[in-house]
Amino acid sequence: MIGGGETIRRLVDAFYKRVGAHPGLKDLFPEDLTETADKQYMFLTQFFGGPQLFSEQHGHPMLRARHMPFAITPERAKFWLGCMREAMDEIGLEGPIADYMYERFIQTAHHMVNTADQ
Repeated sequence: MIGGGETIRRLVDAFYKRVGAHPGLKDLFPEDLTETADKQYMFLTQFFGGPQLFSEQHGHPMLRARHMPFAITPERAKFWLGCMREAMDEIGLEGPIADYMYERFIQTAHHMVNTADQ
């Protein structure tokens, strides 16, 4: 419905361009975002109904467990969502499918929070 893997790749690229420059997020990520973006592509492909790319290569996503080593605060979740919304807008995702996707991103971002804001 969104254009398949090509659209997800464009979304991931637009997203990590923002994350890598965001002062509230960039310290959570490695300087080279290539591997991180590839994993995000595989995960989002799977998350939105495509082939199980992430699970085939890395096992069950276990998102919360994989993110526990990092301080994910409500503020950082908000920043993350802002980057995702901007990326979605940049690549032209709109309408009911974009609304659905963003709602899923909101749920996931809130689920990842593991540390209070300071």
